[in-house]
Amino acid sequence: VQLQAFGGGLVQAGGSLRLSCVVSGGIFRFNHMGWYRQASGKERELVATITGIGSTNYADSVKGRFTISRDNAENTVYLQMNNLKPEDTAVYFCNYVTLSKRLPWGQGTQVTVSS
Repeated sequence: VQLQAFGGGLVQAGGSLRLSCVVSGGIFRFNHMGWYRQASGKERELVATITGIGSTNYADSVKGRFTISRDNAENTVYLQMNNLKPEDTAVYFCNYVTLSKRLPWGQGTQVTVSS
């Protein structure tokens, strides 16, 4: 099973980005998925989660600005990020939420927000 996150880039504060993560080789449809991020020098943190039936949850720092969604037919989870702030700068990863299903993190996708 592989996770491939992409869609990051450099954006000015107030801008938007849409991240995608494709899960290949595994059972995606019923699994609880999450987007995580790790800023330089900081620990990885959970940003948003979505259950197999589409229930979502967000970290307080992104609530109202980020939206997580999924396309089970495409084995893909998305993160729409609006009104980006410099403190959103980080490498973003997706992974299973359930620890026993957690995969190696991979490279993630870099998001850089300039002020």
